[in-house]
Amino acid sequence: MTATLIKGTDIREEILEEITQEVAEIKEKHGVVPGLVTILVGENPASISYVTLKIKTAHRVGFHEIQDNQSPDISEEDLLALIDKYNKDDSINGILVQLPLPKHIDEKKVLNAIDPDKDVDGFHPVNVGRLMIGGSEVKFPPCTPYGIQEMIVRAGVETSGAEVVVVGRSNIVGKPIANMMVQKGPGANATVTIVHTRTKDLAGHCKRADILIVAAGVPDLVKPEWIKPGACVIDVGVNRVGEKISEKTGKKIAILKGDVDFDAAKEIAGFITPVPGGVGPMTITMLMHNTLRSLKYKLGLI
Repeated sequence: MTATLIKGTDIREEILEEITQEVAEIKEKHGVVPGLVTILVGENPASISYVTLKIKTAHRVGFHEIQDNQSPDISEEDLLALIDKYNKDDSINGILVQLPLPKHIDEKKVLNAIDPDKDVDGFHPVNVGRLMIGGSEVKFPPCTPYGIQEMIVRAGVETSGAEVVVVGRSNIVGKPIANMMVQKGPGANATVTIVHTRTKDLAGHCKRADILIVAAGVPDLVKPEWIKPGACVIDVGVNRVGEKISEKTGKKIAILKGDVDFDAAKEIAGFITPVPGGVGPMTITMLMHNTLRSLKYKLGLI
C-alpha cells in the first residue's frame, strides 16, 4: 500500500488560516497585531527571494511588517545598534536578521544581540536553553523542527513511546528536533536516537525507527530497505540535482531531491513527506506562529 502523503503545503494553509483568525480576534479585543521586522543586509538573490516570501506571508495573516534593507557595507556596530532599536520598540514582537551576512560582520554576535523574547527564529542561546529544559520554559522552538513536529501531530502519527531516529546533527534541525521529540508532552514522549556520518550501521538504526526524520543534506541517502514497513518518514532534505525547463513558464528551474529515495520509500512507509512540498513550506509558517506567540506572551495570554 502506498504511503499517506504528509503535505506541508496543505498543513501550511490550515495553520495560516488559524493564525489569521487569532490575529483578528486579538486586534478586536486588544487593539494590537503582531509586529515583525526583517533586516536584510546586501542583495543576495536567495535571501531576497526568501525575505519576499516572509513579507507576503506576514501581510497575509495581518501582521504589522517592517522590511529594513541595509547596504552590504553597513558596519557591525551600526547593525547592532539597529537591532537594539528594534529590541526597544514595543510594536515589534519578532526580529529576524536574514543570513548569510557579509564577511566583515560576526553572525554569532548579531544573532546573540537580539532580545531572546523577540528571537522568533529560536536561535538565541537563551532560547536553545529554554528548549533543552522543555515544558513551559519553551518560548520559540526553531521553526523547521517546530514545523516537523506539527506535521507529525496533524498527520495523526503516535509519538508517545515511538522509536524516533534523526539522521543529522545540525543545530538548525537535527539536535533541536531530537530534543523536542524526547520531551514530556503532546507530540513527543518518544525514544530518540541521533545518527550521523560517524554512526556505525546507519541502516540498522534507521530500520528500527517508527518515525524517521532525515536531515542530512545528501540526495537519496536513505534507501527503501532502511525503512521499517509502516514507518513515518519525514524528509527534510532539499538538494539541487540539476535543472529543467518549466512547462508553465518556459524558464529554467531547479530539480530538487530529498534525502530519501521517495519513489521506492513511499511503497514501504506508512506516512511520508514529499520534496518539494513537504517540510519546506512549514518553516515560514511556524515563524509566523512564533511571532504571534511573542505578542501573546506580552499580552499575558499564554
